[in-house]
Amino acid sequence: MKKENLDKYYLSMSNLCVHNPLFKAKLFEYFDFDIEKTFRAGKEDLKAFYEFNEGEVSVPRDFLAKRDVLNPDKIYEDYRILAGKEGVKYITYEDEKYPELLKNIPDFPLMLYYKGNFNDINFKRTVAFVGSRKASINAKEAVNFIVSGFLGSDIVIVSGLAEGIDTKSHKSALENGLKTIGVIGSGLKFVYPSMNKKLYNEIENGGGLIFSEYPYELPPLAHQFPLRNRIVVGISYGTVVAEARIKSGAMISARLTLENNRELMCIPGLISNPNTEGIYYLLKNGASMVTNSEDVLEALNWELQTPDKVETPHLEGTEKQLYEAIAIEAQNMEDLSQKLNINMNELMANLTSMELKGLIKQVGGNYFVTG
Repeated sequence: MKKENLDKYYLSMSNLCVHNPLFKAKLFEYFDFDIEKTFRAGKEDLKAFYEFNEGEVSVPRDFLAKRDVLNPDKIYEDYRILAGKEGVKYITYEDEKYPELLKNIPDFPLMLYYKGNFNDINFKRTVAFVGSRKASINAKEAVNFIVSGFLGSDIVIVSGLAEGIDTKSHKSALENGLKTIGVIGSGLKFVYPSMNKKLYNEIENGGGLIFSEYPYELPPLAHQFPLRNRIVVGISYGTVVAEARIKSGAMISARLTLENNRELMCIPGLISNPNTEGIYYLLKNGASMVTNSEDVLEALNWELQTPDKVETPHLEGTEKQLYEAIAIEAQNMEDLSQKLNINMNELMANLTSMELKGLIKQVGGNYFVTG
């Protein structure tokens, strides 16, 4: 079957049972991942499905009524118009770009709408950062300190584009030359909170991806954000929690992390801060404590990729010295000037020349890494 003939059923299913992803995922599995059969399930099929799952997965009462008024062909054509006007794209469960890790959660989304691009997104190096919307300055600084330790690497920071820790995580990623993935709790028509409009644009325009499982015009509603958390966690190999009350969305993410057998990590904070109650509860119950980027790498059994030996056969003089220094670790202009005893004018001229040749690139302000 042609891709568009399949995709019209994925798009149609995204408009059904938007707040019951477990039902959709289990029904999809029941029909051996055949999206057309899933969409066209009849009354007897649903009865058999319910019995197969021994009543543990409920069937929404209005599924058939709402399904029967949908026209998959019209939905597909409407989407094509939308894509042309708003730049909204999508991936389905069957697409190569669909993250394999996400398929392992029980209530995986059948499809994801997105803005941005997949260039340089390494889905094998994803780590989530979650925490309080009313985060303290200390917590935000701690997140920035940890993320900055991944400067210029292929590690991808995943979060939910909410206020507080989410926003700081995405911004720190971009400032340090990292790709970042934001998973939102509404359709892509909405920027929520509105204060993050610039951040949305930066992610869309090269910083990474913004994912949503919801139809384009679905507004942000409170009960959609906990559902969004399962995707943030599901797409990540581990979750770092920075401030969380006992009853909070971050604690939901922590629980999901453990249920999915992923690595749970916590940043310690002031014991007098109510937002650390959840942190110390998790630490007492086995979560890893992280205070720097090396702790995250150790917990996930990752290494930052750095060359054992720098070879610069086609460079001479100052450019060769600069390349060798930058290849060892990211450097800023002040450090390079002092270490190599080069005045700023000469330094800037050489760095610009090397950037134009594609030998190095600038990340995180005045830091440089090899290109």
